Order: sequence, then C-alpha cells, then structure tokens
Amino acid sequence: MTRRSQIPPIDPARWQAPPVEPLPDFGPAALTLVAIPGGEPEDVVVDAEGYLWTGARDGGIVRLQPDGTAPEVIANTGGRPLGLGFARDGRLLICDSPRGLLALDTTTGRIEPLVTSIRGRQLIFCSNVTQTSDGAIYFTESTSAFTIDRYLGAILEARPRGALHRLDADGTVTTVVDGLYFANGVTPTADGTALVFAETQGRRLSKYWLTGPQAGSVTPLAVHLPAMPDNLSTGADGRIWCAMVTPANPLADRLAARPAVLRKMLWRLPKRLQPSAKAVVWAVAFDPDTGAAVAGVTMRHPRFSMATGLVESADRLWLGSIGGPYLGSIALPR
Repeated sequence: MTRRSQIPPIDPARWQAPPVEPLPDFGPAALTLVAIPGGEPEDVVVDAEGYLWTGARDGGIVRLQPDGTAPEVIANTGGRPLGLGFARDGRLLICDSPRGLLALDTTTGRIEPLVTSIRGRQLIFCSNVTQTSDGAIYFTESTSAFTIDRYLGAILEARPRGALHRLDADGTVTTVVDGLYFANGVTPTADGTALVFAETQGRRLSKYWLTGPQAGSVTPLAVHLPAMPDNLSTGADGRIWCAMVTPANPLADRLAARPAVLRKMLWRLPKRLQPSAKAVVWAVAFDPDTGAAVAGVTMRHPRFSMATGLVESADRLWLGSIGGPYLGSIALPR
C-alpha cells in the first residue's frame, strides 16, 4: 500500500482565524533539561508526594523523583499518552490517542480503560483531563476525525470537531461543550467554581462554569492569543498556566480563509513540505478572573522547544514538550 492511499481525506471549511493581540514579553530564564526515556514528554503532572509524572511518545508512563532525577518507566499505554491528571483516589488519569481515556494504578502499573467511545464512535484524540471535587472527571477531545499522528489534518480542516466531556461515577459520559476548535488543556480554578479550557486552533481560553448563576455556560477568559495554547495547569496562587506550543502562523491563517482545494493539496504533500511549528519556548500565566497575562517565559533554546504541558512543583515550573526528548524546568516566575 502506498503512502498516498494511507492518508485519510480531509474536508476543509473556509474559516476566518481570530485576530492576534500581543502578550507581554516575559523574557528568558535559565532552563534545566531532563532526558525522558521514550521521548517527547507531552504533559507533566505532580502527585501528592511530589513525584513528577509524564507520558512519552513510545507509550511509556514515566515517574521522576521530586527533583526531576531517576526517571523510571512505570507502565506503557500501547498508544500515545497526552494530557495527564491525578484522580482523587490517587490513580493517574491518562488521555491517550487512539486508546481513549485511561486510568493507571500507580502502585501496580495496571491500566484500565475508562472511556473508549462516545455515542458509538471511538474516542481517538482524548487530549487533557481533570477531576473536580464532586468526583466528576472532565476531559477534552481535540477532534473526532483524526488521531494525534494526523493532527495537522484537523488544523487544515478548520472545523469545530472538538468538545469538553464529563464522565460521572456511574460511567455516563455527557458532552457539556461541543463545537470547539481543537480543544486541549483543561484545569479547574482554585476556588472550584469553573473549569478553564483551551482551544488550540481557536487561540483562546474559556471558562466552563460549574457553580453559581452561570453554571453550565461558557464565558471567554483570554482571547486573540498570539500563539497556540496547549495544556493548562492551576498554580498555587490560582493563576492559570498555559503552555504555548508555537506562535500563530500567518500563512496558515490566510489559507484557512481561502478555497478548500489549497489545503487539500497541502495535505497530500510530503511532511517536509508541510507547515512546521516555529521552535520557541513559551509559557504564560493568566489571572483566573481578568485573563490578564501576569507571568511567564519567552525564549529560544537550542535543545528545547514546543512546550505542550506544564506544572508548578516546589519552586520550579516544569515544562513538557513534543519538540524533543526532554522535560525542562525553570525557576518559578513570580
């Protein structure tokens, strides 16, 4: 079978990309790298004892000491682990493409599938996950049409095939927000009143309200971002950390507004001729109420780029990446 026949078709829509508004240039920071077996640690989280956890491109789930030393492969999903989050009972929740939403018993290494399909279709691009205080598990789906290996197809299509879902204790899955442009990171606000979620292609952060008079509705938090937001985490002081995987691409924005045939042709080109992400290190913390950018890092590094996940641990900010085999860390910006 030829490569051309293996490429799934795309169905592009004409789409007007959001405008770009600048963010503060928070400048560089001293970056420490830790090699991760299996490479490309997409997300990074911290357990109750301070251990770091990440997922590698080869399917490995890797645990590190609180200081980032001694990486150890605990399990393998058999797919591609993406966003991670800890459940209240200590299990590691794993978004995997194409396996769905999984849970890892961190003491035995046993992996259990939680959600593999939604309304009869396979969940092939589960993206990020969190559990709220009432026990509900919320997870994002970037697209219903492609796996992570074909993510560019979703970007070129420019169709709102992403969603935010809720998994209840009885196994019921409810779609609480749909029509999202490449849904990605999700994290609760410190007070538990809302979830903040990212749309990578929509280049915005929004709130899904859990309590109060706006419960069940969505309001904007930070819009017109100049980069593609990826995974999110909530800092100790309540600020919302966002990994900015790559700056907005003006050429891709122009193509989205033009006839679909151009993007269909681009999709069929060899990968080396397709658009590539600009290699930067970019992370921003947003005020959870106003959406103002209040801290961050903006820089280039010869061995680290394309930050996709991040978490505070002690006095460090840890960064995951799909741009190489490393986790990175910097002194926590104040």
